[in-house]
Amino acid sequence: MSTTGGMGKERGYTGLIIALVIAFGFTGVDFAMLTLRGREDAQATGLTTQIQVLSQQTAKLALEAADGNVDSFKELETNRNTIDAAVQRLNKGDEKSGMKPYADNNATPAGRAVSALSNAWGQLDADIGKILSNKTLVVDSSQRAATLGRDLPLLNSSMEQVVNILQQRGGSAEQTYTSARQMLLADRMIRRVQEVLQGGDASQPAADGLARDGQLYGSVLKGLLEGNTEVGVRSMGDANARKILTDMQAQWDNLQDPVGKLVSAAGNLSEVKRSGNQASLDSQNVLLRANELADQIGKLPTRRLFPNLWWGVLGAIGAASFLAVLIVQLIADQRRRFQESTELNQRNQEAIMRLLDEMGSLAEGDLTVKTTVTEDITGAIADSVNYAIDELRTLVTTINETSEQVSSSAQETQTTARHLAESAQNQAQRISTATTAINQIASLMDTVSKDSAESADVAERSVKIASRGAEVVRETISGMDSIRDQIQETSKRIKRLGESSQEIGSIVELINDIAEQTNILALNAAIQAASAGEAGRGFAVVADEVQRLAERSASATKRIETLVQTIQSDTNEAVNSMEQTTAEVVAGARLAEDAGSALGDIERVSHDLSALIQNISTQARQQSTAATDISVSMNAIQEITSQTSQGASQTADSIGYLAQLASDLRRSVAHFKLPG
Repeated sequence: MSTTGGMGKERGYTGLIIALVIAFGFTGVDFAMLTLRGREDAQATGLTTQIQVLSQQTAKLALEAADGNVDSFKELETNRNTIDAAVQRLNKGDEKSGMKPYADNNATPAGRAVSALSNAWGQLDADIGKILSNKTLVVDSSQRAATLGRDLPLLNSSMEQVVNILQQRGGSAEQTYTSARQMLLADRMIRRVQEVLQGGDASQPAADGLARDGQLYGSVLKGLLEGNTEVGVRSMGDANARKILTDMQAQWDNLQDPVGKLVSAAGNLSEVKRSGNQASLDSQNVLLRANELADQIGKLPTRRLFPNLWWGVLGAIGAASFLAVLIVQLIADQRRRFQESTELNQRNQEAIMRLLDEMGSLAEGDLTVKTTVTEDITGAIADSVNYAIDELRTLVTTINETSEQVSSSAQETQTTARHLAESAQNQAQRISTATTAINQIASLMDTVSKDSAESADVAERSVKIASRGAEVVRETISGMDSIRDQIQETSKRIKRLGESSQEIGSIVELINDIAEQTNILALNAAIQAASAGEAGRGFAVVADEVQRLAERSASATKRIETLVQTIQSDTNEAVNSMEQTTAEVVAGARLAEDAGSALGDIERVSHDLSALIQNISTQARQQSTAATDISVSMNAIQEITSQTSQGASQTADSIGYLAQLASDLRRSVAHFKLPG
């Protein structure tokens, strides 16, 4: 009967637990789904907030862009792309973030709000598209208007100077009036430029008026310079006024293009301006639609079929109810079990007292006793105690035998550990000696490395000296080549001098021949004069003078011949000396080339020697580093060996202590009484 009642209670508990688990599971799934969808709703709400903020910025940027602000165009395009991306995510969802689409063909208030936002954004996007598509036109027109706003006042200032000149110098009233009217036309054009930029219904009339004023201004300005009967303007006669008007004409020629293009763009500028104003209105509609969508998304947790906040609350209430019923049943069962446990404990206490009486001898170390096994709760305990006594008896016997073996082994191990400690100490001493030797080697390698580095510096200097020597030899060879060329040129000139002296010799011979012939003729003339007697005495005097002149010419000719022969001899010796010098210069150049080649070889050998010494220095540094590392490693090994020696000594002491513990263990179990 009690078994049937227990099974019924267990089935009751099972049902309550299953219902509790189902309620908790449903509530957990509902709230988990609510959390997941809440994250999606938070993303969507963030997008709507972003759209609200950017829509207001877009309204301002659209107006600024329509007014020609270049930076506003960039920000407007960026905001447009950002808002469009946000609207697309609300309509189609976002796979990266896991956000599901909120558009549902107007099936829910949130879906209808998304559609309304999309439509409102479409209108605003169209307005922004018109503004962005006319960016170049708007910016250029704004720049042209700025140019006109800057230069037209300058023209007015110049025209004012012309009016002052006319008034000071008694110009005609007609020309003074015409010049003053030009100033009024310029002011009116400035005003109409601003009206064109502002757009609206007055934009096109202002553009037409600007075209007319510009045409009239140009005609009158030209008439003041050249005269124009069509507009009734006579040309200006004053030179200073004409100079100013000429400069104004050049300035006006530069302004005609901006005026014409601004007039042509008036219609499109007005359309862009209307788009900017409409964008400001449509942005308010986008703001309202985005705010409405945010409200609808905030209400989704209580409007969805599942997950739904109310389903989660009901599940939590159901789980709490099942838990309360389960707790009440558990408390009632606990009270009933406490009563049964009290009666059972009384019986068990009596059985325990009997068991303790039988185990009194065991407390005194008697391992020969056995407890009585009954059906009470102590029956199993008595059986376990008997088993424990048997195991304890076996354990005490094993302890006695093992302690004797441990004591014997510990003594042997202690002897071995002490021998190992002595060996480790000897090893540490030898490692210390090896470390000292390695340190000395490392010091020597450092010295070698430094000497190698100095040798490398010396070799590098040798390379530089050899390079400078080779350069000097090359310069010497170049100088000797120049000397050889100069000597050869000098030799040629001396040879030409010899040839010229030979020609002089030929001329001297000719003069000598002439002198001899003159001498003969003089003799003949003297003979003829002597034959003539007194009549030929004057001719005889002339013949004597001619003869003496011929003799002096012959004597001078001989001296010249002697000098020419001396010059020819010296010239030949100079030529031979020049040729010998040239040969010696050529030989010296060859020797210099050989020296340059030898210096080149020295330079290459010095380079090789420097590289070899650098390699030796590097290897010496590496060997020094390796020796230092080995020294560090040997110190570490020495430290480890010392620790090993200390550990071996400690091990010997520990083994001695272990032998003492084995003796103590044997003594501690000696009071147990064993059978036999």
